[in-house]
Amino acid sequence: MINIFLDDLREPPEDFVLVKTVEECIEKLKNNQVDILSLDYDLGNGQLTGYDLVKWLVSNHLYPNVIILHSMSRSGRESMLALLEANKPGRVRVLNRGRVY
Repeated sequence: MINIFLDDLREPPEDFVLVKTVEECIEKLKNNQVDILSLDYDLGNGQLTGYDLVKWLVSNHLYPNVIILHSMSRSGRESMLALLEANKPGRVRVLNRGRVY
């Protein structure tokens, strides 16, 4: 099982695999069992966002055990959280910068 850190600027915590794009993250999700997925929202100009990845998770019913919303963008975190809260299975924990849902 792996932990994934989606971010275009920050370095990942220890024991996390860094991915910088939504496309790269989707490939890791498709090909690995994921325990923790930590998401940024803004991934650079012209790039898909963390919200786009959350839409993909919901559409494909492919969830890790824990999702951390580490983005500095409050509106981005809130939009990802709202979509996850409305759709995630009960077994999935979501942490919004420290708050558990």
